[in-house]
Amino acid sequence: MYRILLLVALGWIAPYSLLGQTSDQGIRNAFHSISSHEMLDNAKELTSPKYGGRLSGSPGYMAAAKWVAEKLKAAGVKPACPDSGYLQLFPNAYSEVLSAGSVELLKDHQTQGRKYRFPDDFFPGSNSAAGKVKGDLVYAGYGISAPELGYDDYKNLNVKGKILLLESGVPYGANDSLQKRWEPYSYHRYKFSHAKEMGAVGLLYVGRVANPNTSFVEKFVYAHVGEEVAEELFKGSGKTYAEMKKEIAQKMQPASFDLKKRVMIQAHTVFHPEGTSCNVVGMIEGSDPVLKKEALIIGAHLDAVGSPGTLFPGALDNASGSCDILAAAEALARSAVRPARSVIFIFFGGEECGLYGSKLFVQSPVWPAQKVKCMINLDMVGNGRGFVLANGKSYPELLSHFKMANDQFLFRDFAATEVRKNYGRPRTDGAIFESAGYKTIHLYTSGTVKTVYYHHPLDNTDGLTPEIMEDAAKLLYLGILGIANDRSL
Repeated sequence: MYRILLLVALGWIAPYSLLGQTSDQGIRNAFHSISSHEMLDNAKELTSPKYGGRLSGSPGYMAAAKWVAEKLKAAGVKPACPDSGYLQLFPNAYSEVLSAGSVELLKDHQTQGRKYRFPDDFFPGSNSAAGKVKGDLVYAGYGISAPELGYDDYKNLNVKGKILLLESGVPYGANDSLQKRWEPYSYHRYKFSHAKEMGAVGLLYVGRVANPNTSFVEKFVYAHVGEEVAEELFKGSGKTYAEMKKEIAQKMQPASFDLKKRVMIQAHTVFHPEGTSCNVVGMIEGSDPVLKKEALIIGAHLDAVGSPGTLFPGALDNASGSCDILAAAEALARSAVRPARSVIFIFFGGEECGLYGSKLFVQSPVWPAQKVKCMINLDMVGNGRGFVLANGKSYPELLSHFKMANDQFLFRDFAATEVRKNYGRPRTDGAIFESAGYKTIHLYTSGTVKTVYYHHPLDNTDGLTPEIMEDAAKLLYLGILGIANDRSL
């Protein structure tokens, strides 16, 4: 059926005997209506300062969500939430970062002091408490106390009143069943609350990445620092930061110690426990009276990391995926060939805060899970030359529709992988659906064209390649239409 539709779209087969009164010109019109210029304009809108970096829970994010809902409405995509229209609301506390604050290595008789620079050396903590802390600096490895795993970074270590230098993640690197036992200790929230419980007053978190997926802890001030800063803080200790991190992972033994330095961290923030966020959920009802009871779900997260010290536009991550889906939704809404199955479009909130929106949708679905044929997730699909469909090889009946669309129309590099179980912390909205039993495919790009700035102020529309975004939307349009109309599934 899909091959026939593709041939019709090119005018290779007269459409009337196959599709009644539907003209092949209508299919071509929908396909060619997907415009990189319009998609780039949409990305510029979503990354504009008026939305404040789309931090989930903030008024700026809610304004961006309502803009997307209006775009869906204008295209004829219907609201999917029975009681609340397009917006599936949920509570989402957030912190407003008023300035970059400061991180300073304090001068003493052994150490030359230094004020670190934002954004080259550090980023402010997205959920830091407001205030200023000074203290001795202690390297506490991964900040984990896991007696059942025979591991404790705090063993014989006094951190009361001190500031910690900590790693993110866990020291165990293999993706196997043992990794699952480490998962609870990989969460930033665990590390922060445990550090406070152990008596620490502040934290330098290694990894210069803006990250709202942390917890607000009363009177606990923190910032993110780059590895270069960590190396400087190790000077005079007889060890290097890189060697120490490698040694912990190799021996699976803590190596915490006092760095014999003092630092000061200052944060200017306001905590908003009353924050509200949402998923934006639209749908195109299927045209077949029986098959319309089944659905496809297409999702991408709409939120970004806000304005911690300056605007972080969040263009590639993930205005790109949101704009790809929006363009595909508009094309499907105007398509002369209608999807037989229903199609649901979700713009997730709270992804950067901890996959809040996808967890909510899976727990409170607007469509019965057993009636969903697949979930397709897009994250950072806006910079590259080709396509990768992760998990696609495990679902050849779904993959074939996307491969044919690419082979017949787009001619991009195209690859797919099989499902590979992840035992660690889930990192994408698609992983939540995958864990809940949905057939999930992740659409990515290959062959990066421009520099990728991840959770960085330079993640703006200059880093996008609009041509791959246009083709991603076209791939979605044809692939979704093919799956929706495939009666063999």
